Amino acid sequence: MITVLAGGVGAARFLQGLTRILDTERLTIIANTGDDLEIHGLHVSPDLDTLTYTLAGLIDEEKGWGLKGDTFNYLQMMERYGQETWFKIGDRDLATHILRTSLLKRNFSLTEVTGEVCRRLGVQHEILPMTDDPVRTVIHSEEGVLGFQEYFVKRRFEVEVKNIVFKGCESARPSPSVLDAIRESDGIVFAPSNPIVSIGCIMSIKGIREAIDESRVGKVAISPLIAGKPVRGPADRIMRGLGIEPSALGIASIYKGLIDTLVIDREDSHLKDAIQDLGIDVIVTETRMDTLEKKTALAEITLRALRG
Repeated sequence: MITVLAGGVGAARFLQGLTRILDTERLTIIANTGDDLEIHGLHVSPDLDTLTYTLAGLIDEEKGWGLKGDTFNYLQMMERYGQETWFKIGDRDLATHILRTSLLKRNFSLTEVTGEVCRRLGVQHEILPMTDDPVRTVIHSEEGVLGFQEYFVKRRFEVEVKNIVFKGCESARPSPSVLDAIRESDGIVFAPSNPIVSIGCIMSIKGIREAIDESRVGKVAISPLIAGKPVRGPADRIMRGLGIEPSALGIASIYKGLIDTLVIDREDSHLKDAIQDLGIDVIVTETRMDTLEKKTALAEITLRALRG
């Protein structure tokens, strides 16, 4: 079995390729929930939803989030009522958040709720929240403290990041299913997600880092940066704000001591020797996933790296 630690869009696109190769029982996905938030009284899990919608074939590919063909009449009415509408929730997407909130209030765990959503949408691969406990990514910026979605969506990651805190991670615990997935894995993949606010948030949960460190299987990460820039999102800005070089070499420095191999794009081939000097093997290939064929090819290369 292969276990993948995943954030949102980048991980979802990689998983589109990986799920073409691996049978359902051979893949478990551990998802970041530090981006979760409450909007209009509803529990929203952006990364869980992006992963689920993508594997269900329902994602809006152009935006990378939400349901394809969705409408936004609900938001128009909320705006008329004078409510904030900076976080875009579509009308059909709204049903997912209503169901999640309802089940959570009935004392179902987030893991159980995610399993039910996946079952209803026909997703057979297992998606596990990193924890059932509340953990929130908080951005300390030049303009004060912001929730992650305020920074990412409302402010469009235009403010300088000074520090990042995973509020609640000290008391949060991974579910037994998460630890079992890591311990029973034949290989562990760190998806091309933000290494700080996505993968880093997952790793902040006590027990997860320890289980990965104790595992003797192959561990491969895929750099989310190409020529120092992310395909989407603020990874480069966050790294720069925290004093980390926004490059494949910077990604390697974050994962040093944790992974065996880093997959980087051809545009970053000049960094191969420097990354290897950190004790990390390097695979240079095409990492831009703009077609299903490229997604599948990257998945195949990653699996070969796990096998050594």
